[in-house]
Amino acid sequence: MILARRIDGFVELGRKLTVLSAASKGSDTNIDEELLALTVAVQNGNAWFTPASVISAIEGISSMLFEKLLVEWTARYSFPDYEPLKNVGVIMAGNIPAVGFHDAMCILLSGNRLKAKVSSLDLVLITYILDQLAVAEPGFKDRIEITTGQLKDIDAIIATGSNNSSRYFEYYFGKYPHIIRGNRNSSAVLTGAETKEELEELNKDIFTYFGLGCRNVSKLFVPQDYNFDSFFEAAEKWSWLKNHNKYFNNYEYSKAVFLVNSIKHFDNGFLLVKEDLSLHSPVAVLHFETYENIDAVKLQLLEQADQLQCVVSSPLTGISGIAFGETQLPGPSEYADRVDTMEFLIGI
Repeated sequence: MILARRIDGFVELGRKLTVLSAASKGSDTNIDEELLALTVAVQNGNAWFTPASVISAIEGISSMLFEKLLVEWTARYSFPDYEPLKNVGVIMAGNIPAVGFHDAMCILLSGNRLKAKVSSLDLVLITYILDQLAVAEPGFKDRIEITTGQLKDIDAIIATGSNNSSRYFEYYFGKYPHIIRGNRNSSAVLTGAETKEELEELNKDIFTYFGLGCRNVSKLFVPQDYNFDSFFEAAEKWSWLKNHNKYFNNYEYSKAVFLVNSIKHFDNGFLLVKEDLSLHSPVAVLHFETYENIDAVKLQLLEQADQLQCVVSSPLTGISGIAFGETQLPGPSEYADRVDTMEFLIGI
């Protein structure tokens, strides 16, 4: 398949997913039934993957699949005149729905074959999406292999996991050309002058997917004496999290730990906000750090760049970052860990 045909397949997939996500607004009875069946099957496999999370994932993927975006993105690269058709293995994480889609897209658009080891926690949705891609462009059908078992007969590997599993991946797959990713977190820098709308968008960056993704904001940098009242007011629309058993169990556990150990914190009934230097925070906990000088924050973020996936900020900070509410809507050229996956694949 020529590149243009490969792009067309993903564009058609984007149209399908856009229509599917629109069904959550009740636009079409038949598609409503398809979406309902899909979300039920996904949630049965993983209680963290609620219908709202599935729809957010579908919307995030479809936002990448516009023809103009894909053409402009791929135009940056010098693809070979022939299709390499190397077997590229992907070990996909299972922390958020369809989290391995971007790697799969890069592999297939680069003209290679995809051999995906899918987490049992995310088997249903990613399989559905890749099946829909093969329907949109049948030429992909023989280039997609999905397994929950061992990867065999690969020429290169992309693996995502924890810092511990990344060392395991290095040991077993280091002999292949590879991209191996470990833990990353995301932060937001506030000035105290944020509007209610901006804080509501920030809460999307924090709570979407229950904060389980590397693009979820897990730490805030705030001015000294920052008042969290407006932040908590903007967070109220997420109060339904009290009704999610897994999330609320995490909240209650951390709250008990804080109380027993007399750890100072803020609490709005479903989120615990604690001053802490660590970028990573547990589910239902948000860390913050105060600053006097924004330049010191810029320096700290630069020093922590290898631990950060995203930085959210407003233009008022002078920090180059993602706009509030946009962390879960990356463009096709926003690579995980800022490693150019497409360049890697072309060079195998």
